[in-house]
Amino acid sequence: MIEYLIGVDGGGTGTRALVSRRTGPAIGQGEAGPSALGQGIAPAWEQIELAVSRAFESAGLARPAPAQCALGAGLSGINNAPWRDEFLARNPGYARLLGETDAFAMLVGAHDGRPGALIAAGTGSIGEVWRPDGTRASVGGWGFPVGDEGSGAWLGLGAMRLAQGAIDGRAQPGPLARRVWAQCGGDAASLLAWCGRAGQFAYAQLAPAVFETEASDLASAGLLARAVTELEALAHALDPAGALPLAVLGSIGQRLAPRFAPALLARCVPAVDGPAAGALTLIRREVETDR
Repeated sequence: MIEYLIGVDGGGTGTRALVSRRTGPAIGQGEAGPSALGQGIAPAWEQIELAVSRAFESAGLARPAPAQCALGAGLSGINNAPWRDEFLARNPGYARLLGETDAFAMLVGAHDGRPGALIAAGTGSIGEVWRPDGTRASVGGWGFPVGDEGSGAWLGLGAMRLAQGAIDGRAQPGPLARRVWAQCGGDAASLLAWCGRAGQFAYAQLAPAVFETEASDLASAGLLARAVTELEALAHALDPAGALPLAVLGSIGQRLAPRFAPALLARCVPAVDGPAAGALTLIRREVETDR
């Protein structure tokens, strides 16, 4: 008999779990380290289990056996089929286990379990839509450096290209290029070394410099205008008819959304809740369907 429902949001920076009884709101929450499946399935499960234990502890409950629980997890990397299959196969005994993408769990939480569209733009970027007829689609999210247009890492990569061009003499060194030099090194050897060891997260740390130099550097203003165009393209691809409410999340998305074209901006709505709540909603519906 399933007595408790658990919703988990797991990504590259941390894991959050919400627990509720079979009916009613969340009664406890817990956090742990990253559980993106790309870091390994066993380590991901370790962090999920730690977050779940902490959620029951915060609710003042002894942790029940997994067989008394149904768990829904919105996880980064679960769209990779081999990782998804291994994650589900390592179920430690939950009566029901649902694995979804972190982006879809975010969408469900943002729209309180109703159809809608979502753009998430932080370190990376992706768009998700859940239509009234139950169909779904994802747009973007191809990963850095090929995709993730309009994201923090994408902005940082553009800033680095500008800084490299200024080192070469292919571009005039403006405020943005000088900020990148100050952060990463002011000569060719230093920039090469930085780029050689930098990943998506490191490039995203350059994005604040783009915003901070926008008023004094046309290159920064141009990068941000292109980022807005890329995010608008995600929104139009998700919902060409413009019929669904749109939630825009993530540090970059929330800063750029006010710059959207008026018709698109009019569709934007605040997120009702987060991805852990979305995962909880999904597993609740899964369990109710079984009745």
